[in-house]
Amino acid sequence: MTKYRSIWTGLLGAIAALLFLTPTALAFCGFYVAKADTSLYNEASQVIIARNGDRTVLTMANDYQGEVADFAMVVPVPTVLQEGQVNVGDPAIVQRLDDFSAPRLVEYFDPDPCEPMMMFDEAEALPAAPQATTTRGRAADGALGVTVEAQFAVGEYDIVILSAEESDGLETWLIQNGYQIPTGASELLQPYVRQGLKFFVAKVNLEEFDRTGFQQLRPLQIAYESPRFMLPIRLGMMNAQGAQDLVAYLLTPDGQVELTNYRTVKIPSNANIPSFVEAEFGEFYGTMFDRSYERENKEVAFLEYAWSMAGCDPCSADPLSPEELRQAGVFWLAPNSSIWDTNVYVTRLHVRYSRDKFPEDLMFQQTNNLEFFQGRYVMQQPFLGEATCSAGADYRRSLPTRFEQEAQTLARLTGWDINDIRRRLPDVREANFDPNPWWEDLWQRSSQLLSPVVHQG
Repeated sequence: MTKYRSIWTGLLGAIAALLFLTPTALAFCGFYVAKADTSLYNEASQVIIARNGDRTVLTMANDYQGEVADFAMVVPVPTVLQEGQVNVGDPAIVQRLDDFSAPRLVEYFDPDPCEPMMMFDEAEALPAAPQATTTRGRAADGALGVTVEAQFAVGEYDIVILSAEESDGLETWLIQNGYQIPTGASELLQPYVRQGLKFFVAKVNLEEFDRTGFQQLRPLQIAYESPRFMLPIRLGMMNAQGAQDLVAYLLTPDGQVELTNYRTVKIPSNANIPSFVEAEFGEFYGTMFDRSYERENKEVAFLEYAWSMAGCDPCSADPLSPEELRQAGVFWLAPNSSIWDTNVYVTRLHVRYSRDKFPEDLMFQQTNNLEFFQGRYVMQQPFLGEATCSAGADYRRSLPTRFEQEAQTLARLTGWDINDIRRRLPDVREANFDPNPWWEDLWQRSSQLLSPVVHQG
């Protein structure tokens, strides 16, 4: 069963076109300290979609676990693909995009409230992100209604492009030709057959795989043209035991990408949370995502990141270089482009879907929305040094209230018990709040010269 699930989820995201409230920390720069990447999820499919106009490059990351001899991928595509339109990608590119766009925990430090306020040196700030301005062979099987439109090998994969008149015939053909697909696949294949789509079918050439020396299957990339900007996910539900996670990295020259047939919702963000969360950020984010998923009735896509590739603040990883972007499918970049001329906008959408909540494939649209957004969570570290002025005393007295607000925010986001959270907050009750004993304030002697009185006469 695990084998079959992997067969379909490696491709599910893949078939396009067919397929914060924290103050600015007194203007001090923050530091990224942790991120929530796809390793949080046991079965998270990843797909990169680079699209400009009607042209699309789709990168499908394989999460297949099992014997490579049993691997099969079946992807609906809008046109017959030729050998030159298919490429074997570098898995490091998928990881780079995940690292760059992952929700992040950032850290700020309160300054000494008794020190003179320093003007923020803009020259030391992170640079602001600029606004993103083979031979075809035909072998028809009359009984099954399946035609082999093209057949070729790319890297360690043997590729066949099929057309079909009936989904039953397509299922039968695949099984008869040694493709390890679940029996009963025709029900999910049928809508694609009716739309006249072709089928990109891949399996592993074992000799070539052994020769390459790779330990895992590499991503497959396909390039095509189609006015339809969509991602078929229904095939990924074939043997699903529950909801599945899909993370899509959408690269465009214009702005954010949104769904048209499901709501796109920003993940809760820009929240101040207690500093102890640093040691368990993955658990925090996973729990918060689950709670948000339930609150939205399990039928939305979550926006986790939207930003120009030319910058980030704070960065959880360096922006991808122009060459890396080209490896990710960004075909509109000229070779040897400058990082400042990349005009690439990345949208990270996280969809958790199931049969009952996501009955349709994902339909996308490009927008001109250049608003920056990131899943960002803030640890505002307090200044706990000695208070040597009245402002310092006031600051220290304010900390318990601030810590309580952070605790309530964490409880609201995760559902964790508020009393358990409170027990883990910093204790500032024994701190020396005032520079002088309280009675000195009463007698107002701290500024007087305490010297003997001299009586004259």
